[in-house]
Amino acid sequence: MAACRPVAGYRGGEHPATREPRDARLEEPLSIILGYDPVTLREKVDLQAADERLSEIAELRSLSALAERTSLLRLLGRLDEAFEVANEALRLTRFTGDRKDNVTARLRRAQVLQFQGKLPEAESEMTAVIEDAATHEWTRIEAFARQHRGKVHFDAGDLASALIDFKAAVFLREKHNAPADQMEASLTSVLVVESMLAESMMQTLPISGRIVRDS
Repeated sequence: MAACRPVAGYRGGEHPATREPRDARLEEPLSIILGYDPVTLREKVDLQAADERLSEIAELRSLSALAERTSLLRLLGRLDEAFEVANEALRLTRFTGDRKDNVTARLRRAQVLQFQGKLPEAESEMTAVIEDAATHEWTRIEAFARQHRGKVHFDAGDLASALIDFKAAVFLREKHNAPADQMEASLTSVLVVESMLAESMMQTLPISGRIVRDS
């Protein structure tokens, strides 16, 4: 896969057009992510490492810890627990009044809804997150929400809508010089969906030039 070229005019760090600080609550726990399944686009997970990390932070109640616990529980398939922790994080953001924290907590909960198969609810929440993030120019959050709404469309079989979101995620991640693993996830998603759409199109085309003869 081709490497992503950095945006011209700066070297890493913050993109001058956004001045948005890196938000650790948006990052997946990379030590347990082994890659992405090219069929489902879901994370391949080191289950033992995920379980060990979950034990380490089980008693922590900070917002960042709740966000990480939500992700770990989701990736381990403990979806009811993940939803409960996601709601706990969301309540905490309402108490603190930080709008960006609230938006990222809603995104985390929407990911759990997706894994629970509640695709309309997940899509609706992610769409609201995208609108909030775009309004406030929170590019990283918008990119994550686009990527994950694309996965919701993908799960629903709406490949055209998924491709639009994945391409938008690539653009936004290039804009803020996202880490290589995030760029790879979005680019891989684009390639997978484009391949599936091309295959589907080929199957619907008439076979031309075929000569049928009586034996």
